[in-house]
Amino acid sequence: MDTHAEPNYYAVFLWLGVLTVAEVGATFLALPKVLIGILLVSMALTKAAIVGLYFMHLKFERTTLGVIAVTPLVLGVLLVFALMPDLTAVDHHTANVPAAVEGHH
Repeated sequence: MDTHAEPNYYAVFLWLGVLTVAEVGATFLALPKVLIGILLVSMALTKAAIVGLYFMHLKFERTTLGVIAVTPLVLGVLLVFALMPDLTAVDHHTANVPAAVEGHH
């Protein structure tokens, strides 16, 4: 059985706290909302990576297990980009639906 040095959990906790404070601070920045969203997602992914590496012990596992853990994230991103044309190409007119329904009676 392989043994490894125990990580400094206080440093991990400190980094997670710093990132959380940075996330809250990012919401108050005078930046475009898209940029704030990108910042928040980046910091959330960083926090998820830290938790996965140290608390789920992925740092001390084989690379294959890390690839298995990251695969759902890659598939989710691909799914979002694959569905993005459908979300932007359809013109939504839900306000006109009752008028169109009344015309059929």
